Amino acid sequence: MTTLDRAPAAPPVVERSRFLFPIVSAAAVFQAVLQTVIVPLLPELPHFTGASRTAVSWLVTVTLLVGAVVTPIFGRLADMFGKKKMLLVAFFLMTLGSLLCAVSSNISVLIFARALQGAGAAVIPIGISLLRDELPRNKVNGAVAMMSSTLGVGTALGIPFSAMIAQYSNWHVLFWITTAIGLSVTLAAVLFIRESEASPTGRFDGVGAVGLSAALVLLLVPMTQGSSWGWASGSVISMLSASAVLFTLWVFQQRSNVNPLVDVRALVKRAVLIPHIAALLVGFAFFGNTLITTQLLQGTQGPGAGYGLTIISAALCQIPASVAMVLFSPVAVRITDRFGSRTAMLTGAAFLAGGYAIHAVAGKPLWGVVVALFITAIGTAIVYSTLSLLILVAVPRQRLAAANGVNSLLRTSGSTLCSATVATILAAFVVAGSEHSTSWAGFAVAYLVCAACAVVVFGVSFLLPQGRTSIDIELPELKI
Repeated sequence: MTTLDRAPAAPPVVERSRFLFPIVSAAAVFQAVLQTVIVPLLPELPHFTGASRTAVSWLVTVTLLVGAVVTPIFGRLADMFGKKKMLLVAFFLMTLGSLLCAVSSNISVLIFARALQGAGAAVIPIGISLLRDELPRNKVNGAVAMMSSTLGVGTALGIPFSAMIAQYSNWHVLFWITTAIGLSVTLAAVLFIRESEASPTGRFDGVGAVGLSAALVLLLVPMTQGSSWGWASGSVISMLSASAVLFTLWVFQQRSNVNPLVDVRALVKRAVLIPHIAALLVGFAFFGNTLITTQLLQGTQGPGAGYGLTIISAALCQIPASVAMVLFSPVAVRITDRFGSRTAMLTGAAFLAGGYAIHAVAGKPLWGVVVALFITAIGTAIVYSTLSLLILVAVPRQRLAAANGVNSLLRTSGSTLCSATVATILAAFVVAGSEHSTSWAGFAVAYLVCAACAVVVFGVSFLLPQGRTSIDIELPELKI
């Protein structure tokens, strides 16, 4: 227990919001839905907007990019100036972005709006920090685990929700609905969430924020566009090289700063480093479960692999995976409390690897795909929940939102890397004589790459200390 985390001798009695967990959970699902609702619309948006397919692709890229940039920055600001304040800023930007999408078909406005929606990526790390601050100690682990599962729930709900709205109504209606949801969540947060204790010591590291943002942009843009620009193109190579240089300079700047944006010295500690490595790899594997399988389910039966399902039917096949995320997140807490965090991570990684092994079997019946989705989601739920619990106890309270922000950044970066990798693999296995059909071998390779990520997570989990992961600090007594 650190000095910073030690409770005062006479802890004050504070009033807990009964609505904190429902509000932040609903907001996290809302954020995940916003990330995915645009996906089913992509084939038709060039017609709706009069823009090129390349321009339309930025409606996905810019959301991931902004999310990666703002998450660690919002996390640090939340630690300094108040978590509720920054949560409301994120809600406002998400809602404003939805409103702009609802009223405009101009591609420039839509890209700007989707950039605003990217700020929602900060909701989960800030929400987890709020739960840690405000909930009774015996309820924190379970609430944090469930919060981690909302990413999978929102992703699974977003695609069928968008597909049904687009099929039976005007696509702008989709964003009018998300605007209404955003306004409701914002109002509920204003009324029912109290501000947690902030730590406004030191100054905000503006130079570090700019440096990190530039390095991430130079890294993630070529990662998302590499398959279309060409991985050996001058643009991709020069941007990746510049990113490496900037990241190196940024690390030196952070190490010499008395008030760094990210505590890079803590990043090399085993208790923090292992969860961050796992977050990157599981972010890759989690996104692959949805991205690869969606394309396989919708693939045309014939020369290549596919089941010929409609968008809605393919989305419905993924609902069991969403259910698994909800059901098995609390299981991670039980495994951790009884057997330790290492056992929980090993269990989750084993389910991930097993699910992808089933995925890689060519020509399996449709029910086999659903089973593989379910098993892979179990592994994702257990690992994601355990990662949040590990960060919870490895980082001082005054740095918790920033640390969660870095962990979320790595999950997002893993998903972005997965998108680029999968696009490259599937393109390399297009069946001769067809324009877009990918062979079974191509899908198998893509799945096996995700399985390899799970195997690495399994291996590095042995480096975690074996023991129970629980909140060992004294929180203020809470009046229910």
